[in-house]
Parts: sequence; C-alpha cells; structure tokens
Amino acid sequence: MINPNHRHHRAVITALAVSLPVAFLAPAGASTAAPTAPVADQQAAAPSQSAHLDLGAADQPETRTVTTLAPGLTRTAISRGTPNQDFFWTAEVAVPSTSPDPDAPASALSSQAQAQLVADKLTAAGVPARVEHVQSPQLADAGGDLGYRVRAGNFSTKADGTTTVDRIKAAGYKSSVIYTGWDGDAGSSEDDRGPWNLQVLTIDPKEFRGNLTSSFGPNLEDRETTSSLAAAAGALAATNGGYFVMDPAAGAPGDPAGAAVHDGKVLSEPVGDRPSLVIDKNKTSVQRLHWHGTVTGAGQAGELPLDGINRVPGLIRNCGGTDDTPTNLPLHDFTCTDADEIIAFTPEYGPTTPSGPGLEVLLDAQGTVTAVNHTRGATVPAGGQTLQAIGADADKLAALAAPGAKLKVNTDLLDGSGKTLQPHAGTDVVNGGPTLVENGQLNVTAKRDGMARTNDSNSFFYGWVHKRNPRTIAGVDAQGRTLIVTADGRQTTSLGLSIKEAADVARSLGMVNAINLDGGGSTTMAQGGQVVNSPSDATGERPVGDALLVLPGRKP
Repeated sequence: MINPNHRHHRAVITALAVSLPVAFLAPAGASTAAPTAPVADQQAAAPSQSAHLDLGAADQPETRTVTTLAPGLTRTAISRGTPNQDFFWTAEVAVPSTSPDPDAPASALSSQAQAQLVADKLTAAGVPARVEHVQSPQLADAGGDLGYRVRAGNFSTKADGTTTVDRIKAAGYKSSVIYTGWDGDAGSSEDDRGPWNLQVLTIDPKEFRGNLTSSFGPNLEDRETTSSLAAAAGALAATNGGYFVMDPAAGAPGDPAGAAVHDGKVLSEPVGDRPSLVIDKNKTSVQRLHWHGTVTGAGQAGELPLDGINRVPGLIRNCGGTDDTPTNLPLHDFTCTDADEIIAFTPEYGPTTPSGPGLEVLLDAQGTVTAVNHTRGATVPAGGQTLQAIGADADKLAALAAPGAKLKVNTDLLDGSGKTLQPHAGTDVVNGGPTLVENGQLNVTAKRDGMARTNDSNSFFYGWVHKRNPRTIAGVDAQGRTLIVTADGRQTTSLGLSIKEAADVARSLGMVNAINLDGGGSTTMAQGGQVVNSPSDATGERPVGDALLVLPGRKP
C-alpha cells in the first residue's frame, strides 16, 4: 500500500480576479511539480475548465491548494469568497396549509395571500413579520416562482433568535432560526461574497495505477462512516456515495436507496431511471439505468417479476418501482409502499434477512430450493440467496418453489437503449441524482429525478434543491478524468451549494457529464482515513450506506 503521508506535494494558487493570467491558475487535476509553463500547458489541454469557480460574484478571491496523493491522483482544496456582512440569522415561519386535508403539514412556502395573513397575525401579536417572494433559478424541468415565505427578525447569532421563535410558537405557528446565506435565491448568487469551501479529487486513468471502487463495509444493512471505510481498505482518499435508508420505518438503515453494484455484483435496483455513476476501475460514466428482475422456474413452471433486491419488502425508498403507492415515479426522500412484492437477498445484505409475515425461499449456489419457510427471516446460504414474498405474491412464489426445484433469478440493469449492463469484476455503480451536466451543458433534471413535488407547495424543492446545502458531486471531464467534489455547507463559514450552483461548479471544473450524489450531513471527504472537509452534522461525521474509495495500486 502506498503511504499517502510520504507522497504529498502541495501548491497554493490564488485567484484574486478573473483578469489574472491563466498561467497562474492551476486546474483541479494539475501537476504541482512545476509552477510555470507546465501549468499553462495543462490549462490549454482542458480549455473547458474555468480559471475560477462559477460561484458567487466573479471578482471573489479564490485559493486552490493541490496535494498529489499518487501519480494521476490529486486532491484540490478550494476556498472561495469572503464573509458577507449582509447575511444574518432570521426566524422562518411554517405557514399552515389551506388544504381541506386536516393532516396536511405546514409549509415554508404558500400563496402571497396566505403568507400575508400569517404575517399580519404575527405582527398583531407583537412579532413584526415580513413576506418574501421566493424565485428559484430555472432548471431543465423545474424552478421559477416557488411562492412566498414569512420571516421575522434580524439576528447576529442563531441563539439571538430563540426568543422570537418562542413568541412565534406562542402565537400558534412553527418556526426555526435559519441563516440567510443559505437561501440561494435567484439573482442573489451573482452578488454573493461567500465563503465556500470545496474539496476536489481528480483521478487521471492515464496515469493512476490504483482503482476507484465503492464499499459498504461488512454488510449493506449497517451504516459506516466514510473515514472508517477508507481506513479499513487502506484507501488513499474517499468520499461518501449514494442515497441510502436512514429511518427504520423506511426499510433497513444502510440499504442503498437506488442502484448499487459492487465488484460486478448487482446489490440494489435503481429508482426508476435515475442517473448513477458507473465505474470501471478508473474510468467512469454517468448512465440512466433501469431494472428488469425475474424469477423463473424450470420447464413450464413459469416466470414471476422480481421487484427488488436487498431491501425490506413493501417499502420502496425514493419510489420509482412497479405498482408502488402513491407513485411509480421517483419521489426523493419519500417511502412508497407495495403490498405484493418479491425481493431477492444476497449474503451481502447482512446476518439475517428482514423478519415478518410472508414466504421465504432459500436457494443454494446452484439455484436449488433448499427450504420454503412460511415466515420471513433467515440466514442467506453462503454463495446462494433467498427470495421473500409478501401479499398475493407469497402464493405465487410458493407455487413455483417446491423443495428441490431449480429457480433462476435475474437481476438485470438496463441502460437507456434497453441493453443489459454487463458488470464484471471491477464494475461498481453508485446511485445519485439529479443530473447536473450532460454532454458539456447544464441539464439539471430535478423534476424527472423526483426532487420536485407538486403536492407540498414546493416546500421540499425549496429546502432540498433551491437552498444551499452540503453537496457531493461526481463526473468526468473532457480528458476522461474522474472528478469527485465535496462542498461544505450549513455553516456560516461554508455556505454550501444550491443544486443549480452545484451544476455551475461541476461545469466550471471542466466536467462534461456530472451528477449529484448524496449530500447534507453525509457529505464527507477523507484522505488516508482522516476527514479533510467539515461535515455539517452537529454530532460529527455521519455513518453512510456506501462510499467511493480510491485504492492504491498493488506493489510489484
């Protein structure tokens, strides 16, 4: 294993204005061995990469510190902007719904009339409130006019807003204190001063002799921190990966909430056709994959659809399956249900499969049925798998799976043209979404990928897409290099990125195809097992479902 502590070479590049000579501005993956002509030569080789991030006001100071971890592998720390004294803490009010549904939740956004009514009632109760119009940057399929929010107060610190929040609650409304630097409103980013802090891993397949891979730890159903996964594998660097289940009510915590392939083995089905990062050693691509799973008996026994793999039957995190309630379309951070399902389990899932009513069929490595259990919860046979069925599908599977019968289980991932992805040893897939950049152009598909909901007054879109949050981005540039980016957020010293800003950053770093990975408190980058960014959770680094690991090459 290469010891990264013995291989670090550092260079600091500061951009004070757009007009600085290009030769002084190294791209994220630039070699730091020579500070003059070679830097300019590499800049010319990647003309699509901007001299500075397309983020905030154009004249912001930007510093890049490049660390060479191995030949063909660099980590670039980017600090951009300065603290903006115009930002402040304020109390944001959850406006009650006008829906006839008594269970409809309050929302951060509402109509102008409803927002003004709430503001007037708060003002009359002694809490001067204001109404603000929220307009979001236009994306490929969403954005624009989101509605109106109600806010009160202007505070120097978060704690200063506590009294106002208490008074708002006493008036009958829910409220929390937020920082205006996290807003991401349309038009404001051009004037923003920051600050932002990002980390960029650049992997050049022409030079790097190690491997980019994914890891989920000992099993799928238990979460691990990115740094612990990196340390266990002896990784040179690592970031968090795709979306995963966190709440036991949504499934088994740690399970991928979307496509997952590890070392050529399919371990989780996609969410609709949401985009994923497909890895073939050090070459990556962004692909929209969809699912075709079947269980087939020998001879004329028949064929049954397979709904998924390695997840709790009946619970579909992020939706996007078949016969899901309330929708078969992707719906992010939402758990759809299906009363009738067949789910396959591999040994990677965990010590035992989910327990509960239904049917479970155990298969050995040759696909022979070794047991049929009329309740769920078992140990997956070594080299084999199990099939769980619930609802009406339990009887259907029972008719197909007599002891001693042979069953063939297909877990095919299909690309956009309908061709089966042929994973092999060294193939990994990490789920994500939305698409940020496609063929060199901004193409943010928030609605298609389930991040724009039509039934919650744009509240989810407002908090998840529109507002600035920690983000993790992955993509490939015109030279075939893989770039993985973390952007810190939810801090006054690191504002985070809106999804539109994430796309702008990806393109300004030279990515021609890029997607958003899991973010928020999951956003983490580690080097040599040590966290090098600033995760946003108050408790520190968050355990995640999987991680992207950059492994050193084998010693001769």
